[in-house]
Amino acid sequence: MRVFWFLLLTMVVVVTAVTLAVVGGGGSAVLQDVPPERFTDPLPATRPVGRADVEALRLPMALRGYRMVDVDEALSRLGAELAERDARIAELESALAGVQAAAVTTGTDLFKQPGDRPAEPGDHPNSSDRTEENGR
Repeated sequence: MRVFWFLLLTMVVVVTAVTLAVVGGGGSAVLQDVPPERFTDPLPATRPVGRADVEALRLPMALRGYRMVDVDEALSRLGAELAERDARIAELESALAGVQAAAVTTGTDLFKQPGDRPAEPGDHPNSSDRTEENGR
């Protein structure tokens, strides 16, 4: 019977010591308080978001999945970037359409290089090669 009470008392002392160590009682904090995981915006603020940035994006986990606030912030940032790019693309496409329309009405060649001479009615693409062959 004495052995039973000795083992019971020893078990209570061990469980109490472990509990105090885990909870932090006794003056030394064994387990430090960890701040909750927060979303630190890894999306670059100084440049446009690229594909690698989106692939590297990792959102912190919550008790039941992802934190909705962090997901909403990331999606709104990506949505703003896409809207900005769409507006820029539309602006460039309209400018290109305007230049092409002006070139068609004036008859200018869009692919002409600055040093090229204007094409004459009898010119063929290989006429300079023929002239050199006839001169030999």
